[in-house]
Amino acid sequence: MIRSIRRAAVPLLVFSGLLGLAYPLAMTGIAAVVAPDAAGGRPVVDDQGRVIGAALVGQRFTGPGYIHGRPSATNYGALPGGASNLGPTSAVLADDVAARVRALRQDGALRQDGGAAPAAGLPADLVTASGSGLDPDISPAAARMQVARVAAARGLEPAVVARLVDAHVTPPVLGVLGEARVNVLALNMALDAASPAEARSAP
Repeated sequence: MIRSIRRAAVPLLVFSGLLGLAYPLAMTGIAAVVAPDAAGGRPVVDDQGRVIGAALVGQRFTGPGYIHGRPSATNYGALPGGASNLGPTSAVLADDVAARVRALRQDGALRQDGGAAPAAGLPADLVTASGSGLDPDISPAAARMQVARVAAARGLEPAVVARLVDAHVTPPVLGVLGEARVNVLALNMALDAASPAEARSAP
């Protein structure tokens, strides 16, 4: 029995060390040398030189004058980041989605061009969390659905906010790889730049 345990334990320890420690450390070291800015999440600084976020790491925006990002199962915590691991038949997942739909209705995010948007027509990334819990981007449809709320909170014309959203849409790579997306932090910074200070809401 001891021999059998040893046969099972030795490969477990070896591969745990290789794949759970050595490989992640090696990839982190290589990334820090090859692409240090991206490895650090691509920090974003304001006009006063303060780091206010990262272009590759999502953060929480809750104010009515800001575009809200994708929900996070870890509340945007990076240690650890991750998903809820709830399957499509999970009652907990269904309850979470229903609660997010109710919250969107309450804060007015389900209005576009002055009309109410049905829950069935919601972009999935507005009510479901991502695999990492740290997505920095949302779909253009999710951003556009929030235009009326943001415009009203900031005292801007909806057309002005809509143009800013369109200007921040990043198309798929080479036109076919991935999906069009909007970086939430970059768009919210542009909204702040377009609004008088007294019209801004707390994030």
